[in-house]
Amino acid sequence: MSQRSFSITPIPPFRLDLTAWALRRRPENAVDRWDGRTYRRVLMIDSKAVEVAVYQSGGPEEPQLEVDVTGSGLTVRQEGFARVLLERMLGVHKDLRPFYRLATRDPRLQPLVDEFRGLKPPQFPTVFEAVANGIACQQLSLLVGILLLSRLAHEIGVISANSQDAAHAFPNPADFSGVKVQSLKSLGFSANKSQALIDASSAIRDQRLNLESLVKLDNQVVLERLVKLKGVGRWTAEYVLLRGLGRLDIFPGDDVGARKKLAHFLGKKKPLDYDGVRRAVADWQPYAGLVYFHLLLARIKKDGWLSSHHFQCTTNHDLTLAQ
Repeated sequence: MSQRSFSITPIPPFRLDLTAWALRRRPENAVDRWDGRTYRRVLMIDSKAVEVAVYQSGGPEEPQLEVDVTGSGLTVRQEGFARVLLERMLGVHKDLRPFYRLATRDPRLQPLVDEFRGLKPPQFPTVFEAVANGIACQQLSLLVGILLLSRLAHEIGVISANSQDAAHAFPNPADFSGVKVQSLKSLGFSANKSQALIDASSAIRDQRLNLESLVKLDNQVVLERLVKLKGVGRWTAEYVLLRGLGRLDIFPGDDVGARKKLAHFLGKKKPLDYDGVRRAVADWQPYAGLVYFHLLLARIKKDGWLSSHHFQCTTNHDLTLAQ
């Protein structure tokens, strides 16, 4: 077992605690782990399970991320892949100054943005994982969707031999080889969702589908491509655009939970439909997706999860930024 360490310097402001929570969404997430100071995750790199541990040194305005990567016979190439994946997942190079300037012109938005200053837009490490998350969470509460995904990782994801708690990587398409619908149903997935996951992973393995190539296409073309996949509708496609491809102008208009949060935030007495969401977020473009993440954080804070752990940051003097 070997370990490599490196640093990442995000564009300020940056807060790892807020960004990690936007990535993991619920405490029950067994894939993306956060203990109040360190973000941990098992990533698949060159078909090997590699554990990453990330903590923040330096405050939000002078952020530095310290990363430890642990795995079997780690190479410089694998370290480089780990860096690229973490930079994508934690949105460290997204410059949010234009979004902050936009917020100053909106008296409703500014308090929300100020409260969660340093939140960066998270992304899944692969587009496939975004698709799988979208399929799993369709027409279910987010909690149930997260539990299903955690079970899936535990059942067929590769285990990290060096992990303190035997954590599993999120399954990649190769891990679905030979997996039957019945085995996914036994985890709680419906037959349709099980088949959709198996079909998508099979198409990727056979090189009939290249989800990563979607990054080169515009939003409308991506939507048209994605909804052709079994089990992928408009909500999942928009979810993949935002969380898998980092398209920050996307606010998934069919997301029932997000609709409710948005309507409440805007003081609307009636629920918003899809077109109502599009109209409501028009003034925030091209950053409607960032508002989506800020509203998610507001809900996470309301549920008490942010305050259960203090954000630890270390400068020349030890600091604790209480929520």
